[in-house]
Amino acid sequence: MNRIDCRDLKCPHPVVEARKQLLAAPGQPLQILVGDDVARENVSRMADSMGYQTRAETVDDGYALTLEQTQAAPDEIVPAPVQGKTVLYIGSDQMGQGSEDLGRALMKNYLLTLTELTPLPDQILFVNSGVKLVCNSADTLEALNSLACNGVDIASCGLCLDFFELKEDLQVGRITNMLEIAEAQQQAGRLIKP
Repeated sequence: MNRIDCRDLKCPHPVVEARKQLLAAPGQPLQILVGDDVARENVSRMADSMGYQTRAETVDDGYALTLEQTQAAPDEIVPAPVQGKTVLYIGSDQMGQGSEDLGRALMKNYLLTLTELTPLPDQILFVNSGVKLVCNSADTLEALNSLACNGVDIASCGLCLDFFELKEDLQVGRITNMLEIAEAQQQAGRLIKP
């Protein structure tokens, strides 16, 4: 049985790591150590969706979750084919409204989680304060570089970069303009605004 220790990791990392292990060794039992109730619940829910039963035991600093396959994974729902590209439109360096610190943490986690999904979006458009996510010292650069290396077109509004005086600080992707942004949105088969 494989065993991974994620007690020091906050969500979504324990879920991402458990999913990787289950996909790498289908049908094999897995024990994952998590540090809190949120990770325990999220890993259990993900495992259940993949046809695994979860047994939880309390251990030092958290829980030991044993995941064992009880049935074949549910048939995946095959979405109707999408005509056109999948485009993400990111208009802020935060996700949601309320706490700015939480909003920035959510956006970072969203982009990190996105690197683990398939299929990846075709393009990510950054406007307004969203351009801060592609510039020097942003804690999202690793995730965005990973997406770019896997073929995702990362494009940032030039006017927005100028407004925030960040044009020289661009670290990932390319500079675009409002005409291209409007056309990409209009032609998208699926437009997502996290």
